[in-house]
Amino acid sequence: MDGPLKELAKLEKLASNASAKGKAPNINDSLDALLHSLREVKDRLQVGSATEDTLSILARTVEGKKKEVDERQKEVYNTLNRLGKTLDKKFSSPLPSYPPLFASPEAVSALERTVALHFLRTGQFNTAEAFIEEVGMDVDAETRGRFVDLHHTLTALRQRDIRAALVWTEQNRDFLRARSSSLEFFLHRSQYINLLLATHPPDVASALSYAKAAFPPFSSTHEQEIRRLMTCVLYLPLARLQASPYADLASPSLHLDLEPMFAKEYCASLGMSRQVPLRVVGDIGGGGALARIEKGRRVMRERKSEWSRTDELPIEIPLPPQNRYHSIFACPVSKEQSTDQNPPMMMTCGHVITKDSLHKLSKNSQRVKCPYCPVESQLAAALRVYF
Repeated sequence: MDGPLKELAKLEKLASNASAKGKAPNINDSLDALLHSLREVKDRLQVGSATEDTLSILARTVEGKKKEVDERQKEVYNTLNRLGKTLDKKFSSPLPSYPPLFASPEAVSALERTVALHFLRTGQFNTAEAFIEEVGMDVDAETRGRFVDLHHTLTALRQRDIRAALVWTEQNRDFLRARSSSLEFFLHRSQYINLLLATHPPDVASALSYAKAAFPPFSSTHEQEIRRLMTCVLYLPLARLQASPYADLASPSLHLDLEPMFAKEYCASLGMSRQVPLRVVGDIGGGGALARIEKGRRVMRERKSEWSRTDELPIEIPLPPQNRYHSIFACPVSKEQSTDQNPPMMMTCGHVITKDSLHKLSKNSQRVKCPYCPVESQLAAALRVYF
């Protein structure tokens, strides 16, 4: 058997071995091997050296590769089928259909701008440029430049380079102080720890020199933390520090937390929310809130009842901590959610109810008996609780 025929036989053998082991090659490899076989046979046909065996082996090779492709396609279809079933289980109630919410030109323009800013804010600059061009909207160069600067700074922080972030904090120091932000101090703290742990043995002299120059402006607000930073050098090198009371200073989170903290303050300086709006919408709505709300609406419709409170939902919607923006306390007595006008109040015994319930239980006296334990408290002694 000559060269090309041997090659075809070898490919056929490899295909049969792979099938026997249940490890079929991916579709691209199967198609590449088939093309190689076809070219070999084509060359033999052109020079007139093809035989009946050549065509028989080619037919078996084509059939084998077709089976391989079918098997891999079957895996894809099975996976898609399982995905569909999983989605059906997760969203047992179909989402409602509403009339178009963005029908007016103003609404469409606002939506397009929100999407464009989402791409810019999340660093998807190529996608943002393509979207802006396709919808024909105008985003000024200054806005684009600010988000480019943001992501350049975040990239530098990821590499533990705080220079660009420090420049920004120095330029916006009054804004950060008004917000009682500790960002600038945490940047200096990160740099100090880097200087301590970046070399072996630790370069304590350089780190202390940096601390003397950077920390004095923060002595009134971070005195205790600065003391810990100064005394942690007694437990160097790194192995000893990790087993000491100062182990938290050796944690990677000390540096990793700077990225979200800087992004939050930077966006706040632009008058933007600390979280990406479309991401919040996806997390809450896609996380099951829409399905729960629609189910509640359907149940009320069947019972011919309506929810009369415009500022509350009729059902509980679980939210991750980062998406909680106000008190979520529900009074165990009145079953109502607390508000700024009706805040949670803690009695001397430690139990918490809302202010309205507290006054109702006092019955116009200065004493109130807790509805959950036999302890009586002074009405004036109840403390407001913040969640």
